This record gives sequence, C-alpha cells and structure tokens, in this order.
Amino acid sequence: MDPIRSPALGSSVHIAVSSSLLFPTKPRSQTKSCPWHSPRLLRPQLLLLRCADTSTRRSPAAAMLAQTAETTTFGFGSLKETLTIDVIRAEGRPLNVPLARPFTIASSRLERVGNVAIRVELCNGSVGWGEAPVLPSVTAEDQPTALEAAAAACKALIQNPPMTLGAVLTEVGRLLPGHDFASVRAGVEMALIDAAASSIRIPLWRLFGGASNSITTDITVPIVSPTEAAELAAKYCRQGFSTLKLKVGKDLNSDIEVLRAIRSVHPDCSFILDANEGYKAHQAIEVLDKLNAMGVTPILFEQPVHRDDWEGLYLVSHVAKDKYNISVAADESCRSADDAHKIIQGNLAHVINIKLAKLGVIGALEIINIAKESGLGLMIGGMVETRLAMGFAGHLAAGLGCFSFVDLDTPLLLSDDPVIGGYEALGSVYNFSNPRGHGGFLHWENLS
Repeated sequence: MDPIRSPALGSSVHIAVSSSLLFPTKPRSQTKSCPWHSPRLLRPQLLLLRCADTSTRRSPAAAMLAQTAETTTFGFGSLKETLTIDVIRAEGRPLNVPLARPFTIASSRLERVGNVAIRVELCNGSVGWGEAPVLPSVTAEDQPTALEAAAAACKALIQNPPMTLGAVLTEVGRLLPGHDFASVRAGVEMALIDAAASSIRIPLWRLFGGASNSITTDITVPIVSPTEAAELAAKYCRQGFSTLKLKVGKDLNSDIEVLRAIRSVHPDCSFILDANEGYKAHQAIEVLDKLNAMGVTPILFEQPVHRDDWEGLYLVSHVAKDKYNISVAADESCRSADDAHKIIQGNLAHVINIKLAKLGVIGALEIINIAKESGLGLMIGGMVETRLAMGFAGHLAAGLGCFSFVDLDTPLLLSDDPVIGGYEALGSVYNFSNPRGHGGFLHWENLS
C-alpha cells in the first residue's frame, strides 16, 4: 500500500507505514536484521510546521498550493513522534569540489570545497543524504575534524536500537553538541530526515509545510576587482538574477568602486551587502552614506560588524533603518537560540540569517519559531555547499514559505556538480519536483 493517499489536493492525508518502520524500541542483537511484521495503518493527527510571515514572493500557482497545504501536508513534528528509525549503515566521506573561481569574503578565501558527505541507510532500504560544509573562520570544524566527528556519530547510529525519529535526532544533538559540531550535526540530521521522508515517499518541501515547491535565490559576487565584479554582474543579469549579494568589508573604498561597476552593467538589480564582520560600526554607516549619495539603497545589510560587537550592531541597525529604511541582518552574530533571544530583546537587528551549517536542522527550526513569534524577519543562507545541502535548505525554505531573503546560490559557484538528481535550477529559480526526500545523491564509490 502506498504511504500517501491524496486523491485530490483538498483531501485529507493518511499514513500507511510498514511495521518494519514502526515497532517498539528494544535491545538488538549483535547483527542487525529487519523484522517483518504485518502492515499496520496509522492515522496520527499531523501537525503542520508553518510560518506566519507571508512576505516570500510566490506565483499564483504557488499561492494556491499554499492555501491547500493545510490538508495535504505531513507535519515534521508529528513524524518525529510516529516514525521509527532503524539505521543499518551510516558513513561520512570527503566531498571535494573545486570552485569556478576563488571565493573571497572579508574573513577568508576559498578555492575549493572540502566538505563531508553523509550517507545513511535504514533497515527498510531507504537512503538519506546530507552534507557538512567546512568554511574556515565560519564553521568550527575543518575537514579532518568533521570526518572524525561524522564517523563517531555514524557508528553510534548503527549501534543504537530502533527508536523514533525524534529520539534519534535528540541523540545526534547529544553526540554533536553546540557550535563546535554544528556543521557535522546538520549533515547527519539532513541525512536522517531525508531517509525518513523517503521512507514515507514525500518530498521534504511537503514535510516542512507545503507552502511552495520552488524558491528564487540571489547570487553572490565575492570580493573581486571592479572589472571582475562588472563581468560577473553582467553575466548574472543575462541569466535572470535580479538580486545580487555583494561581499564587502575588506576595503571600504574598493567596496564603493565595485558597487559603482556593478551598477553600471546591472542598473536595475537589487543589492544585499554582506560584510562578514568586516567593518567597524562607523565604517558600515559610512558605506550606507556613500551609497545613498550614489542613489543606491541596499535591500539588506548583512552582518556589518564583528559577531561580538553587539553595541556596533545595534548602532548600525538603528541608523540604517531610521535614516535609510534599510534592514540589517544578523548572521555570524546568531548561532544559537541564546543569540537569537539576545538579538530580539536588545532590538539589535531586523533579520536573522538561518544557516543549517551553523545551527543544525533542529536548531534552525527552533530559531525560526523564535523569530516568528517576535516578528523578526528571516533569511536563509548557506556556507559553500553542493546541491546536497542546498537542496535540503531549499526544500525547507520552500515548504515553510516564510523567508523574505533567499541566499542559496553556492552550487552555482562550483566548477563541477557531483550531485545526481535533486532540484532543477533555471537561472535564479529552483524547482523541487522530486517525489521523495530532497532527491539528490552521490556516486558513493567515487568519493575517496
């Protein structure tokens, strides 16, 4: 029997899951085997994880889809309590991909992706894929550390008895706690959730709320010369990108020249400025003053000052909003629920940038809910990932439908795409048409 029965969009959805997925937790023997039981029909009350903010731009078709999502969507919260996970294989391997050109930001320079791919296989044969990004100065892990942590977590998953998805994710959080292991935690959580969604044959965007099955992303111009920036901006204009995210924060005067060069070839684009902690507060304000004199108003100013410069973040946020009506986003300044509460209580920023690699999936969902309750805006971004991690984040953003800013472009900056399947990218638009999970996978044997 198919796990999903939804003859019409407006109909209710029930789950029929084989008991090979749903059986009581019990001690296991040394060798794992998959018990066979008669099928069992479950009809749990499914809870939706949805965002109240409706500022994400959607097509009429997507809007209609969102209106019917309440009766056709699985809830992640409910699935955590009803689906039993039994991991029989789990492994992390290096995922190395060169960039098309060096990726320079205020705090680091990268010429290749050196991430960790995670593969999880369940007792019922379902496979899930995740990715732990490694970006120096942003993630705490380097690749060797990430591989070691992933190996330990994968070993524990195999040794664990069958347990609910929620219990497994809690155990992963215990094994890989805090910011020091956030990226690996995210990769393992992605793989488990992907495998869970594949088990019940639904795409992740439905699991996370069903608001839409597509997103529109910006694209990043790293720190380069004005000439190179103009070439990239012209290229992205031809490809249909209407929003450019410009990395700044290394040299104030050079940043202004790059902005001028981009404006000359893509005059109608919207700008997001991302300083990656590179400015002092007075420099950030000076940039805004100079841009205003040029007739340029960014739609967002991301992380203008150092992560721990709370006073500077407050000052830039208030000047930007009061003087120029520009929102400021906290990125590096928000890597925990405590940080989110501090930002909200101190009125330190207008937007929080959600990145799975700095928060983990469960941590990200927690902060999304905190931001929703406070009325704070939301952005979703990434480190430098392939389409494995970007596909997961894109599904999450599309399903929730509450992100005012989408910055999931890094696979477009790679010289090669190692991911098979997954989403379809048409310029700035990602379409999620895969039938289950996030749909992407790797030729596992090709990874060293």
